[in-house]
Amino acid sequence: MPRRIIEPFKIKTVEPIRMTSRAEREAILEAAGYNLFLVHAEDVLIDLLTDSGTSAMSAEQWAGMMRGDESYACSRSWYRFRDTVRSIFGFEQVIPTHQGRAAERILFSVLCEPGDVVPNNTHFDTTRANIEFRGAEARDLPIPEALVPSQLHPFKGNLDVERLAALIDEVGAERIPLVMITVTNNSGGGQPVSLANIRAVKQLIAPLGIPLYLDACRFAENAWFIKQREPGYADTSVRAIAAEMFALADGCTMSAKKDGLANIGGFLCTNDPNLARQEQDLLILTEGFPTYGGLAGRDLEAIAIGLEEVLDEDYLAYRAASTRYLGERLTESGVPIIQPPGGHAIYIDAKAMLPQIAPLELPGQALCAELYLEAGIRGVEIGTLMFGHDDPETGEPLPAAMELVRLAIPRRVYTKSHIDYVAEACAEVYARREAIRGLRLTYAAPFLRHFTARLAPI
Repeated sequence: MPRRIIEPFKIKTVEPIRMTSRAEREAILEAAGYNLFLVHAEDVLIDLLTDSGTSAMSAEQWAGMMRGDESYACSRSWYRFRDTVRSIFGFEQVIPTHQGRAAERILFSVLCEPGDVVPNNTHFDTTRANIEFRGAEARDLPIPEALVPSQLHPFKGNLDVERLAALIDEVGAERIPLVMITVTNNSGGGQPVSLANIRAVKQLIAPLGIPLYLDACRFAENAWFIKQREPGYADTSVRAIAAEMFALADGCTMSAKKDGLANIGGFLCTNDPNLARQEQDLLILTEGFPTYGGLAGRDLEAIAIGLEEVLDEDYLAYRAASTRYLGERLTESGVPIIQPPGGHAIYIDAKAMLPQIAPLELPGQALCAELYLEAGIRGVEIGTLMFGHDDPETGEPLPAAMELVRLAIPRRVYTKSHIDYVAEACAEVYARREAIRGLRLTYAAPFLRHFTARLAPI
């Protein structure tokens, strides 16, 4: 009989959680305009807003930060960072940035022109915003199974190769400056992408001269799922699988705040030295010198160590098991989620849970508010508030394809007791789901409105 999977670490430092009452949370939420992004962190009991930059760092990472070389140019920490990225990702040109969206901004500023189309399995919010800011179109091409939350599929993060071929025929290869695949597919439920799918995309676009980029934020989790689910890889190391993924790509963007196990940082990679020079010119303009890119030497050290630690297969087994455990608890309670559970988060299907709330009344955001009121849990809406848009012809507001609430689990932060608390609170909200009502926008910014929007109950 297999033994219980335990956390493959010991707790050395603790941070207290401030307990709040429901009455306090009602006042806090109203003051924040029913937007959990605007709630003070100290007023949150269990923070599942994001897994980005929220990891607990290891003793080795903290030690590495003390060794950080803060020289402006060509520090020791830069070379350790660069060499680690090269050894894992395989790209020769490494451009450090302060986080992943800065890598996206530089990449799309160099490659995209107005009228271009950038396909992806599913763009996340900052990726889409940086493409649209350039006047290009971000086109999502998930496989059909990805849009059916309850349907089981081992690689629901895959990009639909047939739709990609049709898009190329529709707009022409010259209007597609790159194809991007997000691993794992965050907006699609943290679902993995198979090596076979990455290979098929590459085989389609390489003869047309279209480069393939990976949004590699959760590359280690994606490689773990390949090891577990894709035929022929059960005996292959996660590190070797990751190398095979990146060998199929022409470059990548990376937020080291996810699978870099760091609190800040990112990078952009390519094998094209001419392209790298253009990207470095933009880096110097807005981020910093090419050997630090907006990061302190101590951050470069923490990322270099974190990239090695995230490939530990005991850690990855625990990571996947703890996320799956929450998914199983919610399913047992009747809470509808994207199946199967992803790697970094559980996604509640708010459309199925709250059918009485119309999409334009923001069921996902209403559920986020209710979870906070019930138990001080902070999740994030991935639905019409985040991805809704206006019809370009009529100007009418259009809802997103799915209405989800993401419960993103920070790495090495919460214990099983915390996860049990989340599961119990979700079950309690589900039991009185019919009483939950929608929200309306009272303020919305033109880009990435979900970060600063203010709302009120309908």
